[in-house]
Amino acid sequence: MAWLEITIDTASREVETVAQGLTARGFSDLVIEDEQEFEEFLEENRAYWDYIDENLQQQLQGLSRIKLYLEDTDEASLKRLRAYAEEAGLPTTVSPLAQTDWEESWKENYPPQEIGADLVVLPCWLAQDYEGSRKQVILDPGLTFGTGAHPSTQMVMEAMEQAVFPGARCLDLGSGSGILSITALRLGAEQAVGVDIDPKAEDIARENAGYNGFSSPEFTALTGNVTSDKELMERLAAESWDVVLVNIVADVIIGLAPVLPLFLGENTKLICSGILDSRLNDVTAALTAAGITVEQTRAKEDWRCVCAHREA
Repeated sequence: MAWLEITIDTASREVETVAQGLTARGFSDLVIEDEQEFEEFLEENRAYWDYIDENLQQQLQGLSRIKLYLEDTDEASLKRLRAYAEEAGLPTTVSPLAQTDWEESWKENYPPQEIGADLVVLPCWLAQDYEGSRKQVILDPGLTFGTGAHPSTQMVMEAMEQAVFPGARCLDLGSGSGILSITALRLGAEQAVGVDIDPKAEDIARENAGYNGFSSPEFTALTGNVTSDKELMERLAAESWDVVLVNIVADVIIGLAPVLPLFLGENTKLICSGILDSRLNDVTAALTAAGITVEQTRAKEDWRCVCAHREA
């Protein structure tokens, strides 16, 4: 099946109106590329700015357009679309797309990723065909943050190869897809508990754990915010943890710093990542103020990961 990509250029202030006009005429599945809308998204999600794709931000500069896709045989819809665009005075470009299997082609973006000395992250559809000897961390990628592609996640996994030992108990704050909890269990941990503020992450992490053959009590997924949920904080603080993982962003780690010592025993290893180099000093200062000693810093591209422990 061949497709046409239709691009409609418009002013940023008119994007919503044009989108409504297209929807009213039976066109759905619109792709909106608008700098102003993207900037509004950034403003509403300040806590996650560290993970914004700067290349994407640059690509959207000055852009305001809507894209949609039609089968190349759908002449009636194309005629209706052209008529609307002409009536509204909207510049329109129609480009043929090469034939491809759209439902499967996206999977090409998720090849196996070898990480550290003995780990490999595999999308679930490749797990059965993997013939290597590395420890497999199997995921359904794209569902939530944590596919193993980001340097921050890779550094944590590399540090975990040294920190996690057989029988260890691991607490994963900001667990997302559950990738780090699953890694801990693959490395021999007895139990991993993943906590995320997004309730969707709980189900996704539990599903990913299932791909790896892990379930309760080995893996437990929880929803909550340990800085504001006193009951959850006390519940987790009452446990004994050998490794605590915090792979989020600098501002969130700084906010967590005052309560992190509650989860750290005398020999607990703390691994924090998701820290831009420009924010490293802010994070280490917050950890130090909370009575936590940074013992090692890892670097990959612009990102930093710190390994630490509670002061005696």
